[in-house]
Amino acid sequence: MSAAIFIQDASEFETLRVNTALLVVDCTATWCGPCKVISPLIDQLAENYGDRAKVMKLDIDANKPIAKQFGLRSIPAVMFFKEGELVDTIIGVKSYEEFSATIDKHLLPASSTS
Repeated sequence: MSAAIFIQDASEFETLRVNTALLVVDCTATWCGPCKVISPLIDQLAENYGDRAKVMKLDIDANKPIAKQFGLRSIPAVMFFKEGELVDTIIGVKSYEEFSATIDKHLLPASSTS
């Protein structure tokens, strides 16, 4: 497995969003210091969860309409989509455990959550 790769455009994002059971999108920018802090954590998520979730990165400067569509005002922002629906967003620098716990929560079968 390798690091999380960048989504190229809105069309690719939309295809991934509607066709992926669990999609994790790190919204980032080259000028964002805190984004650089979590980048290795996102790459680690991609490596550790690659068989169960798709972990991607999105440059918000190149994809402003997506950031606007989901009301992102701060980065880093990690969005979690389950079956195409936005189910969680984590804003700011957090620990690997916090990101992985959120993935784990959404990997659980729907019948076991209430």
